[in-house]
Amino acid sequence: MTDAPGASKVVAEPAIILLVLAAALAACRPSPSSSPAPSPPAAAASTPALAAADAPVVLFVGDSLTAGFGLDPDQAFPALIQGKIDAAGLRFRVVNAGVSGETSAGARRRIDWLLAQPVAVLVLETGGNDMLRGQDPAATAENIQAIIDRARREPSPPKILVVGMQAPPNYGADFARRFRSLYPELAKKNGAVLVPFLLDGVAGVPALNQADGIHPTAEGQRMLAETVWKALQPLLAG
Repeated sequence: MTDAPGASKVVAEPAIILLVLAAALAACRPSPSSSPAPSPPAAAASTPALAAADAPVVLFVGDSLTAGFGLDPDQAFPALIQGKIDAAGLRFRVVNAGVSGETSAGARRRIDWLLAQPVAVLVLETGGNDMLRGQDPAATAENIQAIIDRARREPSPPKILVVGMQAPPNYGADFARRFRSLYPELAKKNGAVLVPFLLDGVAGVPALNQADGIHPTAEGQRMLAETVWKALQPLLAG
């Protein structure tokens, strides 16, 4: 399968790394009965000091990895990407709408509110918590497609960047394959840019993760920013 333009290549993770990832994630996942309450855009958005309030928005929708769980907001990778945008002389304003524990269904419920503001680029990182609950990857794909479809109905539709995750082998080879493939399939179907694995080079590396073994340290978040920036920068410069 051919990745969308600007996408990076998948780097296979050793099985033990993804096994550690699943164990650590399971320890901090929300209960199946809980669902994060949607937040209005004003609660989710913050304007970095260097970004003009009227600059086109780059909207990051995601879970705890995007939110920067356990760190100051300015250490999360979306804030670090704002710094890269400013350094490159590009005029965009990052909005971090990450919510810890959120599923793709939760992101789908919030997307109307989040698109109340014009968005130039939508960076969509969701589905990891679906995987932890053992949700059918087809249902996750349906939710992500619905988010993309909603964004495309905007008068000026945003460019889409799909950020992928991977499932560990203890979920079964078939489940892991189906979950991993849903992201490139959605990117190809929608002509979106793809980041195949957000945690590439970070998952399973103790020095790059907090004590829970899953949420990146400040240095880990810097690596996430580098991974996403490689795919995002051409969208902003084009």
